[in-house]
Amino acid sequence: MAEMELLSTPCNIQISDVTCDSFRITWEMNRDESARITHYFIDLSRKEGSEQNRFKHRDVPTKLVAKAGPLPMAVRGHWFLSARTEYCVAVQIAIKQPDGDYQVSEWSPVVEFCTGDYAMEHLQQLLDKAQGAAGRLLRFSVFYRNQTSEYFHYVRSECGGAMLPSFKDTSGSHGSPINGKLRGVFLSCNTEFDTGLPPRDSPYGPLRFQIPAERLLNPSTNLYFADFYCMYTAYHYVVLVLAPAGSEGDHFCKSRLPRLDLATNNFLTYTDGDAPLFSHASDVILEVLFTEPLLLEEGSLAQISGRHQLMSLSTANAKKDPSCKVCNISVGR
Repeated sequence: MAEMELLSTPCNIQISDVTCDSFRITWEMNRDESARITHYFIDLSRKEGSEQNRFKHRDVPTKLVAKAGPLPMAVRGHWFLSARTEYCVAVQIAIKQPDGDYQVSEWSPVVEFCTGDYAMEHLQQLLDKAQGAAGRLLRFSVFYRNQTSEYFHYVRSECGGAMLPSFKDTSGSHGSPINGKLRGVFLSCNTEFDTGLPPRDSPYGPLRFQIPAERLLNPSTNLYFADFYCMYTAYHYVVLVLAPAGSEGDHFCKSRLPRLDLATNNFLTYTDGDAPLFSHASDVILEVLFTEPLLLEEGSLAQISGRHQLMSLSTANAKKDPSCKVCNISVGR
């Protein structure tokens, strides 16, 4: 039996409307053939290393076989795409023959693209899950930050006594919009059940900066939800952003993150009054990113009484457990 003649190769592949878990794809093909095309074959692989997932032999159906239709074609739900991940994609067109075989083209040139961050709807799903895990509220009075003596020496000698905002690392959910894009100073506020005070131990260093809660959490600041994750442990973390109203950080968050009501949210609350009250969620560990510089003179610095080398508890660039049913949603991790 004679080998079937190849169809013309798709060209000018274009990717558009990319989200964290979907994209649209279009291409150009021979007009004389387009009316006869019955199927599209699309192959996708992560861009990891030089060895791409080279596409299967041209007469074997690939990962996605779709009936031919109008272009651009929406691709959603066919793969479990990961947010903020680089992919390679190629296209093959085909005409199905009466005997079930396919007359096909060569694979198109490979095109690369990167999926996007979580959209507001995905963060809302994550927020809904986090609210269910937050637990009851406990009172607190200070935000604090543990670091090494070298860090605080650098702050005094090189930064004029100000802890300067730095880019959020890649820890937590891969699709969180703040990762690598929003600057801030990370603070904690969780307290111990028995004392109502900050923990005696810390994985980040033996010196602790403390600042009264009212300096940062008040009606002139906005509070945003940014992430919910765990690191293959029973502990779950909630990342919140505190941004002074009208600041650059506030403008960044407004269109990207769910805003929380200061008085009624499940994680970190401010109750107005002659003596304002502050509360934090008891069953999750809060990581609070304050988007502005913090002067050491606004608070106090002291040695902690407990251990400071619990590196297993550090969340620096920690990867989220993709199998946890408590903190994952049904889109790219």
